[in-house]
Amino acid sequence: MHAPAALSPVIAGAWRLADWQWTPAQRLAWIEGNLDIGVSSFDVADIGGQAGTEALFGEALALRPALRRQLQLVGTCVVTPGHAVDAQVQSAVGQSLRALRTDHLDLLLLHRPDPALDPDALAAALDGLRRAGRVRQFGLGQAAPAVLARLHDRLPLAAHQRTLSPLQPGALHDGTLDQCQALGLRPMAWAPLAGGRIFTGQDAAAVRLRGVLQAIAAERGVAVTTLVIAWVRRHASRPLPILGSRRITVAREALAALTLQLDDATWRRIGAAAGIADDDACSS
Repeated sequence: MHAPAALSPVIAGAWRLADWQWTPAQRLAWIEGNLDIGVSSFDVADIGGQAGTEALFGEALALRPALRRQLQLVGTCVVTPGHAVDAQVQSAVGQSLRALRTDHLDLLLLHRPDPALDPDALAAALDGLRRAGRVRQFGLGQAAPAVLARLHDRLPLAAHQRTLSPLQPGALHDGTLDQCQALGLRPMAWAPLAGGRIFTGQDAAAVRLRGVLQAIAAERGVAVTTLVIAWVRRHASRPLPILGSRRITVAREALAALTLQLDDATWRRIGAAAGIADDDACSS
């Protein structure tokens, strides 16, 4: 049995690979460019198989198969009530492994697990994948705290992926991050840059936030991306940001946040600009 691999402090999201319309060689260059700066974990989620993300990633990785030993691949699975749980997860993981041309996933996230799912059957199905070496670790994506607690009691989880940015701060005050910290799970922050809305959004909240971020970034001599990622990581659970950008410079700016310390006043100033009430914000 292999020991689970730790995720890199910034995760590269590959869900837009199809949109980028790259050749396999260009996709490989993107993978290698991330690796070169210390981003070794890739979210290859292919919900519904519509975008073909896994196949595109696997095709690129096949050009340099030895790179697989340096990567951590994060996949996603949807399981629904009313069908055999074991058959669902076995089929989903099998499809992912074939598309990615690998023999295992480092982390499998169950996306929006239905509260009606039988936690005992689900835990048994996932443990079977672990014992077979097909998946190293498990986590949840966009799950209710009660659902996570029930499954974690039966099969220790490693991560919980939630949307989190100054413009989508729900995980800060709905108990998600506090639960992760209490249970020893690593939260993963999906869309920390709000899908680009922080930079281009024209709604009042985005415009107001952008002005404050630009002012603080200029004061600190850092990129706005660095500042936003530092804000996301400010919570004591230290969420891992997932970036869906084609530009390696964005990942580099995100990594710079690892050494940027935000004082509480600055953290709350950014939150207030995004419309987060002071009694809703908690950074530790």
